[in-house]
Amino acid sequence: MSDAAGGSTGVCYRHPDRQSFVLCQRCGRTICGECQTPGAVGVICPECMREQRAEALRTKPAFLTRVRSAGGRGAPVVTYTLIAVTVAIYVLQLIPGLGITDRLYFTPLAVSDIHMEPWRLLTSVFVHSTSLIFHVLLNMYTLWIFGQLLEGLLGRWRFLALYLIAGLGGSVGVVWLSDPNTAVVGASGAIFGLMGAFLVIQRRLGGQTNQLLVLLGINLIIGFVPGWNIAWQAHL
Repeated sequence: MSDAAGGSTGVCYRHPDRQSFVLCQRCGRTICGECQTPGAVGVICPECMREQRAEALRTKPAFLTRVRSAGGRGAPVVTYTLIAVTVAIYVLQLIPGLGITDRLYFTPLAVSDIHMEPWRLLTSVFVHSTSLIFHVLLNMYTLWIFGQLLEGLLGRWRFLALYLIAGLGGSVGVVWLSDPNTAVVGASGAIFGLMGAFLVIQRRLGGQTNQLLVLLGINLIIGFVPGWNIAWQAHL
């Protein structure tokens, strides 16, 4: 005998052969010991428990759900590899006589008819100023934060493509907006690309963007501070 409308019938609504006088606190059905799930107040029947869990999933922010599910797809291998390669190249830059910086850094002249070395548009992303260790540390820390999130959301290959294309875009910005003799090193263009992509994704998924906009704004303004020798063209 069913008591879906509420009220005790003396038997469990799922097991008519079992006597019970315990009611579900949400719908009022009679439930036996096997069908009882402890709730915040009293006990809940299996149907109400399923509805409660479904409501919790529907109200959970979509952005947090996507980020957490992405965390279960495996370690961010590409992010760790990019960091390892960049740090390894930085260490090689410190060794006198190797000339790693001279081989990999970038100037607009590198893609002109004078030199024609277009690979420097990308290799410059992996070298940093040896006179300022803060430069490489800040970039790698930012890559570690945003790389883990974006690699999980986009997948490894798309994330790698995003990083390289953003770095390439930064170099192109220098070509268009800088003096031909301007020498550029660093992953800042690629890092700004990651932050821009994360901003787009976060807005699409309904997440908060105010803090990220402030972070982008501060870093962009810093690029225009006289005497800091920051390639604002790559950031832009």
